[in-house]
Amino acid sequence: YLRKFDQVMPGYGISVRDRELACAPFRSPEGQAYFAAMTAAANMAFANRQVITHRVREVMGSVFGRDPRELGLSLIYDVCHNIAKLERYVVNGESLELVVHRKGATRSFGPGAQDVPEPYRSVGQPVIIGGSMETGSALLVGTAHAMEETFGSTAHGAGRTISRTQARRKVGGEALLKAMEERGIVVRAASRSGVAEEAGFAYKDLGEVMDVVHRLDISRKVVSLAPIWNIKG
Repeated sequence: YLRKFDQVMPGYGISVRDRELACAPFRSPEGQAYFAAMTAAANMAFANRQVITHRVREVMGSVFGRDPRELGLSLIYDVCHNIAKLERYVVNGESLELVVHRKGATRSFGPGAQDVPEPYRSVGQPVIIGGSMETGSALLVGTAHAMEETFGSTAHGAGRTISRTQARRKVGGEALLKAMEERGIVVRAASRSGVAEEAGFAYKDLGEVMDVVHRLDISRKVVSLAPIWNIKG
């Protein structure tokens, strides 16, 4: 689609500084084709995660010798990242349908939003912020303020501070695995280098990220989650 957009942009009077930003009007044939492909990819991702969740439940049931439903393995929330969605917001006093493309962000819809699943509608949308395999993750909730200030968006992760290559240079996978095991964190990975890439120091401080979005009131803290085991494949 980058190649296709690059070809048709002149006809739409569009120019960009970076080819990676190539685009087309949303209602154009090219824009609609891209949106359809993105939607198909998102649907595949949802189906893929359903299968993964089901397999995790099967394993937990096998290990503990109990029906997974008895173990309380319910899904809190599932959401795609880095995709565009059609949403309606008030801009300069006018209600407009917009294409909201969240990159490095996730939805943070507040209480009462119709797109929030009914069980959460009265409190707001669950917001999942990933930290790292060492520091854990966090669950927050969306706010009305986010709907007014950030098109219903907040951070979706702590974000990297150094590249994967730099992380591998700083620590060996074997040493990191041992250090984490001593702290009660079990890791299963396809490669030792893959473990080193995800070292906790390669990411921003999760607590600081949560504090920022909480103070800005674009999502509010609910609970922090500590890592017990990680799977990286």
